[in-house]
This record gives sequence, structure tokens and C-alpha cells, in this order.
Amino acid sequence: MSISAKTIPDFVSVLASKAAVPGGGGASALVGAVGTALGNMVGSLTVGKKKYAEVEPEIKRLQAECDRLQKELLALIDKDAEDFEPLSKAYGLPSGTDAEKEEKARVMEKCLKDACATPFEIMKKCAEAIKICEQFAAKGSRLAVSDAGVGVIFCKAALDGASLNVFINTKASTDRAWANKMNADADALIKEYCTLADKVFADVKAQLKG
Repeated sequence: MSISAKTIPDFVSVLASKAAVPGGGGASALVGAVGTALGNMVGSLTVGKKKYAEVEPEIKRLQAECDRLQKELLALIDKDAEDFEPLSKAYGLPSGTDAEKEEKARVMEKCLKDACATPFEIMKKCAEAIKICEQFAAKGSRLAVSDAGVGVIFCKAALDGASLNVFINTKASTDRAWANKMNADADALIKEYCTLADKVFADVKAQLKG
């Protein structure tokens, strides 16, 4: 059974264990999928309401994007586990001789880059989801605006969480040009979309407390 197909109690149980996977990357992907689904729920509670007929075509388009993102984020739970396994094995490669050290360094570098790719993809998906939640918060049913706020802050947490799985791998890389580029790309996503998520959350909170 794939990790993403586990029941919630089973997923949480294995996450709490000393098993190598799932870890922070897979958990971030799950949280991102949940946040996206919350935004999608706002759409579901908006469509069909006469009060929101004018924005219904746009809401339906956003829902289709959410459907795609939810599936992609759930698939990334398993992809993150697949990418981490070779890296965990690479740490155990022999390094007694110069030849072994050279081979281990080569394998490690490839595995580090592969292990970085999925959490960075999770970050990008969460960035997309934050933009969508912003639209749901602005245009969706006022009765469900709190769910848009919860959704956007979940997606922010997932984006931030996935970034740590990028940074732990770039830190170990000897290819500093690649690592610095990855770090800069991740930082750019954090700066733009975590800032946006905070703004959306604050706006929703102000509406609810107003």
C-alpha cells in the first residue's frame, strides 16, 4: 500500500515511528492537500447559490485547479518517500578507500539533488494553492470564509515545512552553485507566498472578528 493510501491513524502512527518515511516532506504534502481541499470546500459551498451566480464560472475554474493540486500533492507524498530511500542508503556506503570515498561522494550528490526535487515541487504546488485560497476568500461564500483562512494558513505551513527539506539537502551538497540557486529559489517562494498567505489570513480574521 502506498503511503498516501494509508488511513489517517496509520499515517500518523508511522509518521511518529522511527521509520525513515514518511517524514517532513510527505507530511508537508499532506497538509498542503488538506489546505487545498479546504479552499475547494469554499467553492463547493458557493456554486449554485444565486447570490454568487456572477462569480460561479470563476469559482468552478478554481475548483478544477484545486482538484488537480490535491491529486498532485497526494502523489508527492509517495514521491518524496521514493526519492529519500536512495539517499538514506547512500549514507551507509563504504568510505574506507579513496575510490570508495569518491564513489560515495558521487552517489550522495546525485541522491541529494533527487531528494531536493520533490519538496521543492511541494513548495510550488502550495504556492499555487495559496493564490487559489486568496480567490476563494475574496469571492467565495461569506459563510465559509473561515475555511478559506484555515486553508491558506495550512498551505503556508506546508510550503514552509517543505522548504526545510530543501535546505537540509542543499546544506549537505558539495555543488555550492546548485545549492545556492536552490536556496534562492526556495527563499523567493517563501517571501512571496508566505507573505501573501499571512495577508489573506489576517484579512479573513479581521472579517470574522469585525
